[in-house]
Amino acid sequence: MISQSVLDTDEELIEPPFSSELVSELMRAFAKAVRAHQLYMPNNPMHARAMDAVREAFRPVWAETDSVTIQVTEGELRWFRRVVLEEADRTSDSIPWMFFKDGVREIAFRRGFEGDELVILLMLMQRARLASAEDDDLLTLLWEHDFAFLQYRYVDLAMDTGSPLDSVRGEQVEKISSPMDVETEAQLVASSSITRMEEYDSTLYFLDESEIDYLQAEIRRDFGTDQRSRVISSLLDTYEQETEPKIREEIANILDGLFLLMLSLAQFATAAYLIREAATAAGRGRDLLLGQRQRLTQLADRLSDKEALEQLLQALEDTPLRPPQTDLQELFAQIKPQALETVLSWIGRTRNADLRLLLETAGTKLAASHTAELVRLISSPDEVVAYEAIRRAGAMKSSAAVGALSGTISHATPELRLAGVAALSDIGSPGALQVLERALHDNDIDIRIATVRVLGSRHHRAGVQGIESHMRTRLLRESTLAEKMAFFESYGALSGDEGVEFLAEILNARRLLGRREDGELRACAAMALGKIGTDMAMSALQKALADKDVVVRNAVSRAVRG
Repeated sequence: MISQSVLDTDEELIEPPFSSELVSELMRAFAKAVRAHQLYMPNNPMHARAMDAVREAFRPVWAETDSVTIQVTEGELRWFRRVVLEEADRTSDSIPWMFFKDGVREIAFRRGFEGDELVILLMLMQRARLASAEDDDLLTLLWEHDFAFLQYRYVDLAMDTGSPLDSVRGEQVEKISSPMDVETEAQLVASSSITRMEEYDSTLYFLDESEIDYLQAEIRRDFGTDQRSRVISSLLDTYEQETEPKIREEIANILDGLFLLMLSLAQFATAAYLIREAATAAGRGRDLLLGQRQRLTQLADRLSDKEALEQLLQALEDTPLRPPQTDLQELFAQIKPQALETVLSWIGRTRNADLRLLLETAGTKLAASHTAELVRLISSPDEVVAYEAIRRAGAMKSSAAVGALSGTISHATPELRLAGVAALSDIGSPGALQVLERALHDNDIDIRIATVRVLGSRHHRAGVQGIESHMRTRLLRESTLAEKMAFFESYGALSGDEGVEFLAEILNARRLLGRREDGELRACAAMALGKIGTDMAMSALQKALADKDVVVRNAVSRAVRG
């Protein structure tokens, strides 16, 4: 195998037209920009600083020339055979190796490249770094983009000779001159870049099947381990042990950046882990000052902030959630009580069924742990929040919410009053049912019907007087049959013999000038007497068995049989 050092000694160095330190500084800035593009989102300050730095590094170079041609080897980038960037590791993080392994042997940057094409190249390098075996390599990605200020020379690794191709992608220009001899380069490619497994099959130390299986299992285990949590644990361990304020401040800044990065990359389980472990470290760290302790615990507060949480939920709203969703459940479990209002608001507004299910779970847990906050939100001016808070109070059967629900059924909109009736019914305590009695005289017929049915089904005998009071009004006599039936049915279920006299009067008595009550009202009275079912009630029904009104007669007959 021909080493790189041998090649250097065999070839005479060419004196560069200007100092190689300018190009070295440019390549170092370019390498930092590549790393920043891998680690940070475009709106991150670290990303912006790295991009500004590499663009600034181009300025002194452009003052000397209009183009810079860089030669690529396995572990180095060279300019006039002088090393301007060295990264010897053959990994996906090595910039020279990333180009070299895909056949790129020479890169030319022309004035103007530092604009949009710099960003495009960084994006393509990131795609190539993360690509699987089935994805396009870096050379293909470069070929697909018509660069105007970036040119490159490559060799076809599939050809035995490894001879270079003269065409470049972008503007068609003459072949870029290279200080590396083509024949020597072909030998280097053949000796270092292309490995054939059959060459090792017959060697003394070739691995057997069990050893290969072991290595593969270890590789899968290593790559399957979440290194992010280990990094977080290491940082927090250092934070606990180190008492130097500057060190703790630096670590806190790193943790803040990691938290935002995990959220932006949808690494929700890791973000939740960071919140939990930071809170634990805040409780056991040595000689922690109040400000330092608050710095660790504020991550959950930042997540629970209305603006931040709404931005996260908006992003989730527009994204189909992939099962399993335990990562999001872990994250939502870390939000603070002040986030309950935002959660309830989104439950009522989201059109994403998966997100609604997650928010329902998170809202229930928050409400169960912080009843006072839930009770406060029942009176929220935001009707969506108030409605969800009322629902949650009913589902939890929270007696503490009865007072707030009392105000709801007295002053809120019809929709909220109806929800309040349902919640009080679910709570079902004597105090809740007593509050419900006020809704018997509500202006909305649906609310009156729902209320009287609840009182009847709950056997709330204390509500008989209020039910009878409404039954004596003209409003009920002129109402729908549904409301008449609901009130009479509940009255019959609750009143017993004490209500027979009132019902018998409606069924059998004659008013002034011998007129009787409306037929629907009399039929409802017969139904109520049948509900009572005592001898006294049956006696009143017997008197109407031969009534001339067929509707009344049929109702009496059914009541007697029942």
